[in-house]
Amino acid sequence: MFSRSLAAATIFHGAHPEDVSAFVNRHIGSHSLDLLAGENRASSLSYREFAGFGLSRISYGNHVRVKSPALENIYHFQIVTRGECRWRQDDDCLTMRRGQALMVNPDERVDLEYSPECEKIIIKVPQSVMNSAHPGCGRKDVRFDRVPVNLALCPSLTNVLEAVFAEFEEAEEKDASDISVSYREIILKKLLRVFPSNLSDQGEVLASSPGLDRIIRYIDQNAREDIGIEELSKVSNMSVRSIYNAFSRAFSTTPKTYVKQVKLRKLREDLLRGRCRNITEVALDYGFGHLGRFSSDYRKLFGELPSETVRLSG
Repeated sequence: MFSRSLAAATIFHGAHPEDVSAFVNRHIGSHSLDLLAGENRASSLSYREFAGFGLSRISYGNHVRVKSPALENIYHFQIVTRGECRWRQDDDCLTMRRGQALMVNPDERVDLEYSPECEKIIIKVPQSVMNSAHPGCGRKDVRFDRVPVNLALCPSLTNVLEAVFAEFEEAEEKDASDISVSYREIILKKLLRVFPSNLSDQGEVLASSPGLDRIIRYIDQNAREDIGIEELSKVSNMSVRSIYNAFSRAFSTTPKTYVKQVKLRKLREDLLRGRCRNITEVALDYGFGHLGRFSSDYRKLFGELPSETVRLSG
């Protein structure tokens, strides 16, 4: 997920953690950095401005602890793309792993512990920009609950973010402003919809049921199989109609489309990790019998052909 995001905006690669920390303090958020083990020059950072946001990809490459008394008038949308990150507050400890995301509020104390392999995508959203997405709130600031969200359960948000990063890969600097307005409002609205907050209507918050949880796990564990709606009904003990309603409310899509997206994402992970070189063979393994349609669906989701993904992984 976002493995090559902001590749063209690299600021540091193979740097000392304190060099990355100094840049973060200037551009992303004030903090202090404690090295918990070693001082490997394995840190990296990419950064770019977009639509009033600050988009960054950060890896300290060391076991570190990051503390901040509070973010000043900004929200952080943080996605763990590799390793894990532990969030401490008083006696509580929340562990975020690959594919999980969290919203950090302004004036919220930050105490994070990064594993040596941890990598994050951080989107900095000014408080004024976030509040502008919900004009009906009056003078009330948006406050997000400290609840991690699994982005695998939020394909619409993931698709928008991947589209933004894909635009960065292709667009010249002068073109960025042309696409920013189109994406800005969409991103903000999806953040407000996906992450529970003091402004959330209960009907709008992404809420899963035990039956839907079982379905999601089953699809994830059996992505290479031919998964039908009747099979999902047996797994979840839900009626077919209830399953369609649940997917519509939670993901704004159908079960069939969700299954296809999971298959495509797992197939892409296999390609990126070099687990297979024969695209036709792996497509058939995941149940894509019509190769032309498979390539078209793949490109719509990821902005590139399977052959391009293989070339990037090499």
